[in-house]
Amino acid sequence: MWARFTAVTGLVLAGVLALPGVATAKPKDLDIPVGTWLAARTHPAVQLTSVSYTADVAVPTPVANLEAIRGLTQQGVAAVQSGKISSDENSIYRWVVQQMAKEPGRYFSPGAPERVVEATAGGLCTGWWVTPDGYMVTAAHCVGQEESELAQTFATQALTKINEKDAADLISSLGDIASDDEIVRTAAKIFQIWNADNIKIRNVQSSLSLLQSLPGGGVDKTAKAVPIELVAKGTVYPGKDIAILKANGQNNLPTVPLGQDSDVRVGDTLYISGFPGTVTQTSIFNIESKLDPAFTEGPYNASRQTPEGVPYIQTQAPSYPGNSGGPVFSKDGNVIGILVGGLIQQDGGSTEGESFVLPVSIVREKLNEKNIKSAESVTTKAYNEALDLFFKNHYSDALPKFREVQALQPNHPYVAKYITDSQQAITAGKDESSSSILPWVLWGGGGLLVLFVLGTLGTVLRGKRRSKIPPSSFPPAPYGAQPGYLPPGQGQYGHPAQHGQPYGVPQQQPYPQRPPYPLPAAPEDTRAVRSHSPYGEPQQKPGPGANTRIAGLEAELEQLRRNMGQRPPDQR
Repeated sequence: MWARFTAVTGLVLAGVLALPGVATAKPKDLDIPVGTWLAARTHPAVQLTSVSYTADVAVPTPVANLEAIRGLTQQGVAAVQSGKISSDENSIYRWVVQQMAKEPGRYFSPGAPERVVEATAGGLCTGWWVTPDGYMVTAAHCVGQEESELAQTFATQALTKINEKDAADLISSLGDIASDDEIVRTAAKIFQIWNADNIKIRNVQSSLSLLQSLPGGGVDKTAKAVPIELVAKGTVYPGKDIAILKANGQNNLPTVPLGQDSDVRVGDTLYISGFPGTVTQTSIFNIESKLDPAFTEGPYNASRQTPEGVPYIQTQAPSYPGNSGGPVFSKDGNVIGILVGGLIQQDGGSTEGESFVLPVSIVREKLNEKNIKSAESVTTKAYNEALDLFFKNHYSDALPKFREVQALQPNHPYVAKYITDSQQAITAGKDESSSSILPWVLWGGGGLLVLFVLGTLGTVLRGKRRSKIPPSSFPPAPYGAQPGYLPPGQGQYGHPAQHGQPYGVPQQQPYPQRPPYPLPAAPEDTRAVRSHSPYGEPQQKPGPGANTRIAGLEAELEQLRRNMGQRPPDQR
């Protein structure tokens, strides 16, 4: 009898506690794609990071190497005569600058005067909070560059005006052909490479920061960079490309959980979160929307290892300059690695299916070296509970949870929008919360329990009085479910079908790269549609001699025209 009582009591209580809105829903119970669920839970912890450099930058004036150019003109004559290139002027000049771009140092030598600028440069990457009090993980190459890489960064960002002036001098020496866009682009490439090879950098200072979102989502134009300190740094790709940062004075920050290397294997879907420079460096979108992380997904293609024995995961999830340092997730929402790099084509584009991820075991190793323990914040716990209710259309139940998150972390980037969306859904009659009927259900469940206890006691007492009556005098027990029995399928939750779907930026890579190439911090876009960095344009102060023309080149090109049987432009 008491066994039967216990079984039925457990069923009554289980039925009450299983009511929607009482317990936090599990991800597998939510009828939404995995990618949607993951992006909502992880985006608050993903931050845009910045490394900035200031320095005095100097480059010499390029002087044409007349002997080398004379040899180039002779090759041009032979190419025209053999029919390899057309005899029209544009084709000849296009061929000349293309040959120069292959080896600029052969055709131009350093000369006087030296051009000097007081310049700033830097790049953008991705980082993510791993503790509530401000420890962050990113890639090592996002927090500092080697001298050769820094020279390239300054050459492409800080020397823009000098590069343009040198290219313009070369174009003017060629004649009135500035309308040929290919020649203009190639000339600019010549001096981006040449100035990077001859640059001198003095008095370098660097700083790290992040852009912290303001309430309501995104970052507006008044947002300030939050300083962040370097705690630990590994070696740049192909080494253990990881860095640990710390922002002081932080608490209750949203965090993401660390998983294990064994959480994923070849064939599983991986998910990347971060800030592609193709978006953050364009003028097409406003500041608020540009600083919302992008989410991509793709299969785990292969497990790789460098000659030094460092493990890497190859994935087909798309990644771009600026995604470097971003977290990579399993379908369960755990970080399984850091997006570090990919293979870059000669034109600067990324190669499809060749993104590389440093496994999470390396992250744990670096955190352990500094006795840093990853932890879920109270903000994240409350936020995730609120999201589960929100996605089940339990808006009235989700609303107080979202307000709790807002109280814990006033700078939470997304909670204000969820509060507004919940209020609008309630007003529109879309709320499916059980809050309004729950007290009645609980009262009813309690009443049933009391009645059952009283009934059971009465049955026991009557049984004692009738104990002498033969059992055969009782009518047969009815067919049907016995106490404690659940029909198949009752109380069981199904698993809904789940689907869903790196680098700082140059958009155009003007220098030969050795693949695989780590995804560097994101500099300013140099394409036709100019981008606008949140930190503004590099400040430049041209020094003496900045307007010096490239000496001696006109005479050699004049000789080239005569050899080709062409009249110089000023005689037409």
